[in-house]
Amino acid sequence: MPQFESEFFSSLIFWEVISFGILLFVLYKYAFPGILSALEEREKKIKDSLDQAEQHRSEAERRLKDYEAKLSAAGKEAEAILAAAKERAQRLLDENEQRMTTEAERIKGEATRAIEQERRRAIQDIRAQTTEMALMVAEKVVQRSLTDTDHCKFADEALDALSKSYQR
Repeated sequence: MPQFESEFFSSLIFWEVISFGILLFVLYKYAFPGILSALEEREKKIKDSLDQAEQHRSEAERRLKDYEAKLSAAGKEAEAILAAAKERAQRLLDENEQRMTTEAERIKGEATRAIEQERRRAIQDIRAQTTEMALMVAEKVVQRSLTDTDHCKFADEALDALSKSYQR
């Protein structure tokens, strides 16, 4: 095999080193700057993307906190509205109850006055009838006609007796 001969092998190594050096020089001069700049640009884009993602994440967290605060405030406001509605309903119930109690007392007072008025009328009617009966009885007993003075005297006596018996 000719490539393993010492004279051929050493010249082969020499030219390989020279071509590798030239290749390395060409790559270093022309290819590496473009590759390195592309890598640096790519690294910058990735870093910018990571920074932007971090900003978006912090913004999302801030908005989430704002949303939760607004939700909490809305919940408290709803509770306050509900409490106010319950208080108003209770106040209306109390006012209604008080108005009904007042109305019942008024009706009861009117009924008591009407009953008292009817009782007085009934007593007056009874007095009038009793007076007439007493006068008729007295007239028959005396067998004569009584004067107006006698009538009044007997009526007053009968009324006094009657009122004393009703007061017991």
